[in-house]
Amino acid sequence: MNPLNTTLGVASLATDVASAPGLASTMESLERRNGPAARPDAARWYAAYTSANHEKRVAEQLGAREVEYFLPLYESIRKWKDRRVRLQLPLFPGYVFVHMALCDRLKVQQVPGLARLVGFDGTPAELPEQEIETLRMSLVSGVRAEPHRYLVAGRRVRVMNGPMAGLQGILTRRKSNARLVVSLELIQRAIAVEIDEADVEPVT
Repeated sequence: MNPLNTTLGVASLATDVASAPGLASTMESLERRNGPAARPDAARWYAAYTSANHEKRVAEQLGAREVEYFLPLYESIRKWKDRRVRLQLPLFPGYVFVHMALCDRLKVQQVPGLARLVGFDGTPAELPEQEIETLRMSLVSGVRAEPHRYLVAGRRVRVMNGPMAGLQGILTRRKSNARLVVSLELIQRAIAVEIDEADVEPVT
């Protein structure tokens, strides 16, 4: 749908309880950042966990059901025998982000290949609206990103300028280039983007 390495649409799926290390602290952190839980009729971003290698199929089904979704992709070059192949792969493997009201979640749960909506105690957990929207706009503007291991410690900074302004992450280096590792706590996944150190400030 979206020509710039993202896709948009809508979906449905049964809610389940996410299990991961540090789940309790993650929930508390999300509650502090997101504030009170959304009303059942208010649309928010949620993470949908998919069956293995079903991200694109789930996104297509969501689109067919007119459910708004976000499937960020990145380009990877793979060598197969005597040729190189460019592939568009999910930036957050195993996940599609869904924008929906809680009262519509049963419709989302009907999508084939969608395993569950990530949440706590049987309730889907909201993703920070600002982070998802900034990530979408960054990718549309041409920012290059790739998956990165999830980080919990390091020099934390905030982007001050450009399409990623407002995003926070951990500053790392790859060779001579500065990189910002942006993590989504709820799903314990992260991506890395190259950035100019002049565009960031420390988070105190």
